[in-house]
Amino acid sequence: MACFFRRKIAAKLAKTLQQSEDVFIPALTAVPVFKKQLSADFKLSLGALRVNGILPSSGDIQLQTENLAAQLKPDSMVEEISAGHGLIHFKLNRSLLAEKLLEPFGKGENDNFGLNSELFDTLKRGTILVEFSSPNIAKKFHAGHLRSTIIGNFISNLKQSLGNNVIRMNYLGDWGMQFGLLGAGFSRFGSIEKLKENPLQHLFEVYVQANKEAEHSEDVKLAAKDFFRQLERHESQAISLWQQFREITVKEYQHIYKRLGIHFDEYSGESCHQAQTQEVVQELQSRGLLKISEKGTGVVDLSPNGDMSNICTVLRSDGTTLYITRDIAAAISRKEKYCFDEMIYVTDKSQENHFSQLFQILLTMGNSWAERCRHVSFGLVQGMKTRTGEVVFLEDVLDEAQARMLHNMNQSKTTKELENPKETAEKVGISALIVQDFKGPLQSDYKFDWDRMLQAQGDTGVFLQYTHARLCRKTGLNRMYNIFRSHKL
Repeated sequence: MACFFRRKIAAKLAKTLQQSEDVFIPALTAVPVFKKQLSADFKLSLGALRVNGILPSSGDIQLQTENLAAQLKPDSMVEEISAGHGLIHFKLNRSLLAEKLLEPFGKGENDNFGLNSELFDTLKRGTILVEFSSPNIAKKFHAGHLRSTIIGNFISNLKQSLGNNVIRMNYLGDWGMQFGLLGAGFSRFGSIEKLKENPLQHLFEVYVQANKEAEHSEDVKLAAKDFFRQLERHESQAISLWQQFREITVKEYQHIYKRLGIHFDEYSGESCHQAQTQEVVQELQSRGLLKISEKGTGVVDLSPNGDMSNICTVLRSDGTTLYITRDIAAAISRKEKYCFDEMIYVTDKSQENHFSQLFQILLTMGNSWAERCRHVSFGLVQGMKTRTGEVVFLEDVLDEAQARMLHNMNQSKTTKELENPKETAEKVGISALIVQDFKGPLQSDYKFDWDRMLQAQGDTGVFLQYTHARLCRKTGLNRMYNIFRSHKL
């Protein structure tokens, strides 16, 4: 749609300046839409025309701008043409703009809306691996993982829409010392009956109790270390219990992802790379990169002067691996398996240093492809609590979003009679949750507000769905409705 108008404006310029319309396309850009300010739709850079020899590079650029703007006359498509500082602004006919905006939907081009633009012709495409969500095994899906899930899914959808082969990976936190604590705790406080009744809630309770005991009990700490050593040695009893925890958790998570309309191509995890971690350690040793600290830990010196002022620990003093050791192994393994062109990690901003060290170590090991690895970080959600004010799990948040939306629908005099009001409340409530997350700057923390999120007016998911439903009803675009109903955001 934008290319249609850009071409028409370029043709107007070509006729005036006796040039090919193609030379004006790079100098014409769409103007961002501002919420509280009316602005032009396109702008032409006179500086770009001067650089490319279309206009004389000498002389007063502002005079050139005003002279050219005066030569261009408004018509049925371009309502206003005005001169700015080295720019010419074009404001389009609003009725024609709306007509062209909706035109693809009438032709059944819903899935490719906006993607057939010639602007994408030179876009490089390839295989992109996106790691997102990545909750911890044996714990209920905490609301803190919501942003990674939403943002990662959006990036994946966007990359796929642009013609890339996208691999959506959920890299589960299924290894580490916390499993030593959980394993030791389950032998003391666990119950097979309770595990069958409410698996994740029971595992959460066991972990909390074991963690509390470990604060003042050396026996529990030692038992946790011993259980994790058993895991690293792949002793059958420890592995069997761990495997049970993992299978239970993935099953529960898949139910939540289905509610959010999200899928993954692969459920991976730290545990998948245990064998490779030893290969990583050996390679670091052979390259002379692995040092032993005064505490007996294995470290890699990342300081530019080699003075150990910036180190990254990759081995504990007892020889067990750490999260970053497994991340190094995972990155190398993914490159070998998928031969990706880009890999994107989606986590909160507290892990920025971790990924900076990860990419630096990979490059130091001779992996030039690490330059094509990116960390997309984001701010934290504050104040996301249910009415009871308890620890917030995502399923509770989704249930409450549905319940609150259903209540609002019942209270509204304009709500139509629906076949399945609970399903509608679920879709609209989740849309509201997603849109609130996207409203603010990516890097900023934001305060979660139930009332503001579910408002039927303003920049909310509820209003977005309402507006879309009205458009569908007025234009009879039933297929458009079905696509949006699946909340593919």
